[in-house]
Amino acid sequence: MASQPFLEAIESRRTFYQLSKSSPVSDTRIQEIIKHAVLHVPSSFNSQSTRVILLVKEEHDKLWEITKTVLKGIVSEEQWTATEQKLNMFKAAYGTVLFFESRSTVAGMQAKFPLYADKFPVWASQSDGMHQFTIWTALEAEGLGANLQHYNPLIDEKVASEWNVDPDWSLNAQLVFGKPEGGAGNKTFMKVEEERFRVFGA
Repeated sequence: MASQPFLEAIESRRTFYQLSKSSPVSDTRIQEIIKHAVLHVPSSFNSQSTRVILLVKEEHDKLWEITKTVLKGIVSEEQWTATEQKLNMFKAAYGTVLFFESRSTVAGMQAKFPLYADKFPVWASQSDGMHQFTIWTALEAEGLGANLQHYNPLIDEKVASEWNVDPDWSLNAQLVFGKPEGGAGNKTFMKVEEERFRVFGA
């Protein structure tokens, strides 16, 4: 079955939190994966609204120090120790992929196709999610582990300032990745046939 390797890659993709500051593949290969996904992952009306920034090594560390600074200002003293430990765990990884959405692209599609204006923000988010899933799965197929975080909009302003991010880009998610140093947690499933999938006419 030609689709089996693809389906197996989807099955193998898991959430890994214990990651080290190393990679079994080169930075060049990571960039190739991301660029391939950005080029080929679909979007509604071919709007191509997703934007991506890759941070590795010291630049990755900067992101999580920024996040620590932001959260320390809003998290209670009682909660800070646990929060800092969690953020240090993300910082201990090799890199982070930042996912953005182009506001002007979405607005342009809304103006061009007013009948679907209320749908384009939803469709843009769906495309962004497909980019996240594709890159996550591809990185894990190369031997990396990853976990997806959402510290936006808390860190948006400082991220934009640090990396000169276009004001048009709206941050949606942060994919942390590195060499997995521990296993993924147990995963439970609802019954597909009874609760999540139906067939008519087959």
